[in-house]
Amino acid sequence: MYELAIILVFPALVVFAAAMDFFSMTIPNKVSILLVAGFFCLAPFSPLTMSGIGLHVAAGLMVLAITIGLFAFGVIGGGDAKLAAAVSLWLGFGHLIDYTIWTAILGGALSIALLAFRKMPLPASWIGLEWVQRLHAPKGGIPYGIALAAAALVVYQESFWYRAILG
Repeated sequence: MYELAIILVFPALVVFAAAMDFFSMTIPNKVSILLVAGFFCLAPFSPLTMSGIGLHVAAGLMVLAITIGLFAFGVIGGGDAKLAAAVSLWLGFGHLIDYTIWTAILGGALSIALLAFRKMPLPASWIGLEWVQRLHAPKGGIPYGIALAAAALVVYQESFWYRAILG
Protein backbone atom coordinates (compact mmCIF):
# COMPACT_ATOMS: atom_id res chain seq x y z
CA MET A 1 0.00 0.00 0.00
CA TYR A 2 2.84 2.39 0.91
CA GLU A 3 4.56 1.73 -2.42
CA LEU A 4 1.39 2.42 -4.38
CA ALA A 5 0.85 5.67 -2.48
CA ILE A 6 4.46 6.73 -3.18
CA ILE A 7 4.03 6.06 -6.88
CA LEU A 8 0.62 7.75 -7.17
CA VAL A 9 -0.02 10.49 -4.59
CA PHE A 10 2.70 13.02 -5.40
CA PRO A 11 2.69 12.57 -9.21
CA ALA A 12 -1.10 12.60 -9.47
CA LEU A 13 -1.45 15.76 -7.40
CA VAL A 14 1.21 17.73 -9.29
CA VAL A 15 -0.24 16.64 -12.65
CA PHE A 16 -3.69 17.75 -11.43
CA ALA A 17 -2.21 21.11 -10.36
CA ALA A 18 -0.66 21.57 -13.81
CA ALA A 19 -3.93 20.71 -15.55
CA MET A 20 -5.89 23.11 -13.36
CA ASP A 21 -3.40 25.90 -14.04
CA PHE A 22 -3.49 25.18 -17.77
CA PHE A 23 -7.27 25.31 -18.03
CA SER A 24 -8.11 27.94 -15.41
CA MET A 25 -4.89 29.79 -14.42
CA THR A 26 -5.59 28.77 -10.82
CA ILE A 27 -4.21 26.05 -8.58
CA PRO A 28 -6.75 25.17 -5.90
CA ASN A 29 -5.58 25.33 -2.29
CA LYS A 30 -6.81 21.76 -1.88
CA VAL A 31 -3.97 20.50 -4.08
CA SER A 32 -1.26 22.00 -1.87
CA ILE A 33 -3.10 20.91 1.27
CA LEU A 34 -3.33 17.34 -0.05
CA LEU A 35 0.37 17.36 -0.94
CA VAL A 36 1.28 18.46 2.59
CA ALA A 37 -1.12 15.94 4.14
CA GLY A 38 0.23 13.20 1.88
CA PHE A 39 3.78 13.94 2.99
CA PHE A 40 2.88 13.76 6.68
CA CYS A 41 0.88 10.55 6.18
CA LEU A 42 3.68 8.80 4.28
CA ALA A 43 6.81 10.21 5.95
CA PRO A 44 6.51 8.06 9.11
CA PHE A 45 6.70 4.95 6.92
CA SER A 46 9.65 6.25 4.91
CA PRO A 47 13.35 5.97 5.72
CA LEU A 48 13.26 9.57 7.01
CA THR A 49 14.19 10.08 10.64
CA MET A 50 12.42 12.71 12.75
CA SER A 51 15.27 15.13 12.06
CA GLY A 52 14.99 14.29 8.35
CA ILE A 53 11.29 15.07 8.43
CA GLY A 54 12.17 18.33 10.18
CA LEU A 55 14.62 19.22 7.42
CA HIS A 56 11.98 18.56 4.78
CA VAL A 57 9.57 20.79 6.69
CA ALA A 58 12.28 23.48 6.86
CA ALA A 59 12.81 23.22 3.09
CA GLY A 60 9.08 23.63 2.47
CA LEU A 61 8.83 26.60 4.84
CA MET A 62 11.88 28.28 3.34
CA VAL A 63 10.44 27.96 -0.16
CA LEU A 64 7.06 29.17 1.09
CA ALA A 65 8.67 32.29 2.58
CA ILE A 66 10.54 33.03 -0.66
CA THR A 67 7.59 32.38 -2.94
CA ILE A 68 5.16 34.36 -0.79
CA GLY A 69 7.61 37.24 -1.16
CA LEU A 70 7.57 36.77 -4.93
CA PHE A 71 3.76 36.67 -4.81
CA ALA A 72 3.68 39.90 -2.79
CA PHE A 73 5.68 41.61 -5.56
CA GLY A 74 3.41 40.19 -8.28
CA VAL A 75 6.07 37.94 -9.75
CA ILE A 76 4.16 34.67 -9.32
CA GLY A 77 0.64 33.63 -8.38
CA GLY A 78 -0.40 32.49 -4.93
CA GLY A 79 -1.18 28.99 -6.15
CA ASP A 80 2.29 28.75 -7.68
CA ALA A 81 3.83 29.83 -4.37
CA LYS A 82 1.94 27.20 -2.39
CA LEU A 83 2.58 24.47 -4.96
CA ALA A 84 6.33 25.16 -5.01
CA ALA A 85 6.43 25.01 -1.21
CA ALA A 86 4.43 21.78 -1.03
CA VAL A 87 6.66 20.16 -3.65
CA SER A 88 9.74 21.33 -1.74
CA LEU A 89 8.40 19.66 1.39
CA TRP A 90 8.47 16.35 -0.46
CA LEU A 91 11.84 16.92 -2.15
CA GLY A 92 13.76 18.42 0.76
CA PHE A 93 16.94 20.50 0.66
CA GLY A 94 18.83 17.79 -1.23
CA HIS A 95 16.82 18.39 -4.39
CA LEU A 96 15.92 22.09 -4.18
CA ILE A 97 18.67 23.25 -6.51
CA ASP A 98 17.73 20.66 -9.13
CA TYR A 99 14.06 21.57 -8.71
CA THR A 100 14.83 25.27 -9.15
CA ILE A 101 16.98 24.66 -12.24
CA TRP A 102 14.41 22.37 -13.88
CA THR A 103 11.62 24.82 -13.06
CA ALA A 104 13.58 27.63 -14.73
CA ILE A 105 14.39 25.54 -17.82
CA LEU A 106 10.87 24.20 -18.25
CA GLY A 107 9.33 27.56 -17.36
CA GLY A 108 11.45 29.24 -20.01
CA ALA A 109 10.43 26.66 -22.60
CA LEU A 110 6.77 27.06 -21.59
CA SER A 111 7.02 30.85 -21.88
CA ILE A 112 8.62 30.69 -25.32
CA ALA A 113 6.01 28.19 -26.53
CA LEU A 114 3.17 30.32 -25.18
CA LEU A 115 4.57 33.49 -26.76
CA ALA A 116 4.81 31.68 -30.11
CA PHE A 117 1.24 30.38 -29.68
CA ARG A 118 0.03 33.92 -29.04
CA LYS A 119 1.45 35.11 -32.37
CA MET A 120 -0.45 32.46 -34.33
CA PRO A 121 -4.07 32.91 -35.41
CA LEU A 122 -6.51 30.65 -33.60
CA PRO A 123 -8.41 28.01 -35.55
CA ALA A 124 -12.10 28.92 -35.75
CA SER A 125 -13.09 25.92 -33.63
CA TRP A 126 -10.92 27.19 -30.72
CA ILE A 127 -12.20 30.77 -30.64
CA GLY A 128 -15.13 30.05 -28.31
CA LEU A 129 -13.04 28.18 -25.74
CA GLU A 130 -12.49 30.42 -22.73
CA TRP A 131 -9.30 28.69 -21.58
CA VAL A 132 -7.80 28.98 -25.08
CA GLN A 133 -8.69 32.69 -25.17
CA ARG A 134 -6.99 33.17 -21.80
CA LEU A 135 -3.81 31.42 -22.98
CA HIS A 136 -3.86 33.26 -26.31
CA ALA A 137 -4.40 36.76 -24.89
CA PRO A 138 -1.33 38.91 -25.65
CA LYS A 139 -1.20 40.27 -22.09
CA GLY A 140 -2.25 36.97 -20.51
CA GLY A 141 -0.28 35.31 -17.78
CA ILE A 142 1.82 32.18 -17.95
CA PRO A 143 0.38 29.09 -16.22
CA TYR A 144 3.67 28.51 -14.41
CA GLY A 145 2.17 25.67 -12.39
CA ILE A 146 2.83 23.55 -15.47
CA ALA A 147 6.58 24.18 -15.20
CA LEU A 148 6.52 23.70 -11.42
CA ALA A 149 4.72 20.37 -11.81
CA ALA A 150 6.86 19.13 -14.70
CA ALA A 151 10.05 19.98 -12.80
CA ALA A 152 8.65 18.21 -9.74
CA LEU A 153 8.10 15.05 -11.77
CA VAL A 154 11.61 15.17 -13.22
CA VAL A 155 13.25 15.64 -9.83
CA TYR A 156 10.93 13.22 -8.00
CA GLN A 157 12.51 10.38 -9.96
CA GLU A 158 15.78 11.14 -8.15
CA SER A 159 14.20 11.37 -4.70
CA PHE A 160 14.48 8.70 -2.04
CA TRP A 161 10.71 8.24 -2.31
CA TYR A 162 10.85 7.05 -5.88
CA ARG A 163 14.21 5.28 -5.77
CA ALA A 164 13.21 3.19 -2.76
CA ILE A 165 10.28 1.79 -4.73
CA LEU A 166 11.40 1.65 -8.35
CA GLY A 167 15.17 1.96 -8.05
